[in-house]
Amino acid sequence: MFIGYLQLGIQHILDIQGIDHVLFLIALVIMFDLKQWRQVFLLATAFTIGHSLTLVISSYELISVNSQLIELGIALSIALTAIFNLMSYKTGKLPNVSLSYISALVFGFIHGMGFSSFFRTLLGSESIVIPLLGFNIGVEIAQIVIVIATIIFSYLLTSYFKISKKYVIYSVSAIILLMSIRMILERI
Repeated sequence: MFIGYLQLGIQHILDIQGIDHVLFLIALVIMFDLKQWRQVFLLATAFTIGHSLTLVISSYELISVNSQLIELGIALSIALTAIFNLMSYKTGKLPNVSLSYISALVFGFIHGMGFSSFFRTLLGSESIVIPLLGFNIGVEIAQIVIVIATIIFSYLLTSYFKISKKYVIYSVSAIILLMSIRMILERI
């Protein structure tokens, strides 16, 4: 049972059909470099905490939100993160880490709601503890993979191809913003 939910958590994040989580994570961490790896992993963990809390709350049916509204909120969270990156690029200031943690936590709530109804139907009459633990560990594993890949990608571009970090941030964030705008338009 645990392994099945662990695999489901990994698939939930890495599924190409659900690219919204991948885009959000890339946008969230592209601003940081290899030296800031602890902060980046804490950001991913804040996102997982928000995601997990929402799953717990919704699994006990303490909250119910219109799924179309949540899907739009997910796309908006990606767009806002990309816009934040572009604004930081323009001003030349690195992101406020505390604000980034809060954003990751809040956007984790929103992203968690996007999966909550499906997760609730999977549970049926089962206890929530083992499935939720397995699922969230799977989510965290998948997020770590994405975070590491993003940091390595950025490092390679800046160190070996000598592309400026600002240009990497700008380019990746602009692409993610365009993709999120498309998502928003599809969900309106």
